[in-house]
Amino acid sequence: MQTLGSDLTRLLGEGAVLTEASDLEKYESGWRYGAGKTRLAVRPSTTAEVATVLALCHERGFRVIPQGANTGLVGASVPDASGDMVVLSLERLNRQIDVDAVDRTVRVQGGVLLSQLNGALAEQGLVFPVDLGADPQIGAMVATNTGGTRLLRYGDVRHNLLGLEVVLADGTVVSGLKCLRKDNTGLDLKQLFTGTTGVFGVVTAATLSVVPLPRQRAVALVGCADGEAALALLQTLENHGLELLSAFEVISAEALRAVFTHQPRLRNPFGKGDIPAYTALVELASTLDERRLNLAELLEDTLAQHVETPAGDGLTDVFLSRSDEAWDIRHHVSESLRSEGRVLGLDLAVPRSRMAAFTQAVRAWVAATYPFMRVCDFGHWGDGGTHLNLVWNPADSSLPPESLIPVVQREIYDRVMHEFDGSYSAEHGVGPHNQGFYNLYTPETTKGLCAVLKQHLDPKNLLGTTRL
Repeated sequence: MQTLGSDLTRLLGEGAVLTEASDLEKYESGWRYGAGKTRLAVRPSTTAEVATVLALCHERGFRVIPQGANTGLVGASVPDASGDMVVLSLERLNRQIDVDAVDRTVRVQGGVLLSQLNGALAEQGLVFPVDLGADPQIGAMVATNTGGTRLLRYGDVRHNLLGLEVVLADGTVVSGLKCLRKDNTGLDLKQLFTGTTGVFGVVTAATLSVVPLPRQRAVALVGCADGEAALALLQTLENHGLELLSAFEVISAEALRAVFTHQPRLRNPFGKGDIPAYTALVELASTLDERRLNLAELLEDTLAQHVETPAGDGLTDVFLSRSDEAWDIRHHVSESLRSEGRVLGLDLAVPRSRMAAFTQAVRAWVAATYPFMRVCDFGHWGDGGTHLNLVWNPADSSLPPESLIPVVQREIYDRVMHEFDGSYSAEHGVGPHNQGFYNLYTPETTKGLCAVLKQHLDPKNLLGTTRL
């Protein structure tokens, strides 16, 4: 490892290679989950330098963990505990952002941050519409197929990806950065690397489709008596031709109560009244200005019409809200729940039509089996995703968390996979955190195909800690 560091410094220059323990700390721990050890982090600044690093590590048999902004939640971006993995950070591969306003595309290096990209796009009235609370690098967003809060309107990264440049484990550069939306000439190579956590290759550049920056947004917080009422509201919004619907988030009373308990600066629209079982955050967005289309009036009128129908009987409150205030509440749920006690956070997906039934089934099971736990769920009901959080005081359980969590997690995942035709990872990915569940639930044919691809693209099995 010491010789490798010296050789990489000679090839890439001073500052590209870090070996001091104090410098390596930030590369060894994930944003929330995952921790390991490394003796070397290398920071290439060009695709050619990435290729040099990977070729040298491949030749000498060193395992490599590609790392973006390290904001993932499944431990896939940090080294293992062996201390023998090289961290390949793309933080210096962040200079190129080439915008084509006519094509509505952008060619961007893999280390560019989402905030950095949108800052450059905003100057031309554009935005990359995959929106989330963290600030990841673009290459890592491709590697994890990021979804986010506005997937309902714009889709995930996969739906907005036009081209890709990838460096394989042996240093081979695979480049396909065309900005074509139509190219039906065989295998769509870029999709082999999307969502596979960097174990097939390291994303060094991407061509993305971007959209005009909305000129206005209208947001409402809508109280719902139960999950079925929230789904009825979603159906009304879509069936009334509201192609302008850009987000539909749902927050349970337990989760919302935690926000207002631990974030006193945030205004509680329900005041001293009861918080309803679920609150839907509804957002419309448009590139038209208010003179041509008043979104607030449109949203208010649509909600009023829904209240007058039998399906609207399940609504308890309707508050038109400032966009920043509503999203501030939504983005503080996870932080607030961590202040309530121990949290088991599950990132799940089921068909939208079964979301309410699934959540109710889990609530009933938890209440009967582990009455000291509270279900504090929230998430992207508009696209069938939910963050199902179980919160408890460890002192109330006869089992320590390390014994309790695997049992509860397996029971809920079994329900998701076998009873509700869903997914144990809606958007967070696999990684070491979910490796055992990937092994358990993934069909053998799928695993076999992935193994063939891995053998071809990374025959020495040197990239990443995830095993697809």
